[in-house]
Amino acid sequence: MSAAIVIPARYASTRFPGKPLHPVAGTPMLERVWRIAKSVRQATRVIIATDDERILGFARRFDAEAVMTSPDCSNGTERVHDAVRRADISEDIVLNLQGDALLTPPWVLEAMIGEMIADKTPDVVTPAVLLEGPVLAEFLAQKKAAPASGTTVVFDLKKNALYFSKTVLPHIRKAGHTGIYRHIGLYGYRKAALARYVELAPAPLEQTEGLEQLRALENGMPVRIVIVDYRGRTHWSIDAPEDVAVAERIIEREGELLPAGSSGGAC
Repeated sequence: MSAAIVIPARYASTRFPGKPLHPVAGTPMLERVWRIAKSVRQATRVIIATDDERILGFARRFDAEAVMTSPDCSNGTERVHDAVRRADISEDIVLNLQGDALLTPPWVLEAMIGEMIADKTPDVVTPAVLLEGPVLAEFLAQKKAAPASGTTVVFDLKKNALYFSKTVLPHIRKAGHTGIYRHIGLYGYRKAALARYVELAPAPLEQTEGLEQLRALENGMPVRIVIVDYRGRTHWSIDAPEDVAVAERIIEREGELLPAGSSGGAC
């Protein structure tokens, strides 16, 4: 079983127009994300999905496969689904890798695909990391300063999600039983499940928390949590122009995820 990775990329971001084309440490953001996707061993196809000719033309400059999608897509998930139809994706597993997730280790994507290959039960998979020590302390401090930052997840004994929240879950009354897991906003879908999801109306908890993954849970779609290890790398994405400098400092401190010019992989 193989997988396709779709990278939704919009030009008209309200907070950061032209964001996918902006350079980070000398390499455009979108090209960085594409290189990561291309290095994923199980990915047989990587497609950039956009609604803007500028991004389409740019993607083709570095030989990326790209497809124009409808300007009416309201979010990245809908854009991924539209790309599946327009690009005639035959792979059963489809990963949504946002075009600003430029520090995503390829082994995280490989773990997601591996879970869907090993177990046919979940409709959706998404990763989470265990927060411990200084990383947990930093996360909790950030939540106090910006309560809407960061998402936590709790799951059952089979690692199926029970709930996602901007509130820190669980409340640890007695330590030593479980930890706090931060949700990472990457998603893998079976094609049929993706088609079902985009037909669902926004759900009450989703609208309350502002978390679209709750739509799946509220409609009884199993969401499998894949526990991943960033192996000392820092999780970061670009939402606003000021985030670029942070990403560049991380790259300077930790080094590049991939060798210079790398775009290897199964594709």
